[in-house]
Amino acid sequence: MKRRVFNRYLLIRSMAYAVYTTESFDKGVEKLPNDDQEMIQKMFFKIRDNPYTSDQLRYKNLREKRIREKRVYFLVYDDLQAVLVVAISGKKDQQATINHIIDYFDEYRIYLEKLLGNT
Repeated sequence: MKRRVFNRYLLIRSMAYAVYTTESFDKGVEKLPNDDQEMIQKMFFKIRDNPYTSDQLRYKNLREKRIREKRVYFLVYDDLQAVLVVAISGKKDQQATINHIIDYFDEYRIYLEKLLGNT
């Protein structure tokens, strides 16, 4: 019986996504209180294991996770087994942030591929 649990654990670990951030996201997080920064760090572990537990926005790979009054936006790339965290905003700027992300879908992919060394 323990062997099955061990095998299941290996399956889950092999499916983990790598999580990367953009410079603009990092700058936005630096301005937040330490409590919020710690919550975001914990969120990274959750989305690493399953990015699809978050809320979907317009497109399957565009996701959102709420951290108190803030929203963290990220893109999931199944083919690269990676997540790129691209933005953080409040409710007031939500639609403008989403529109910006959609406008720059291709650039975000290129950025991630460079980080991964795929170009």
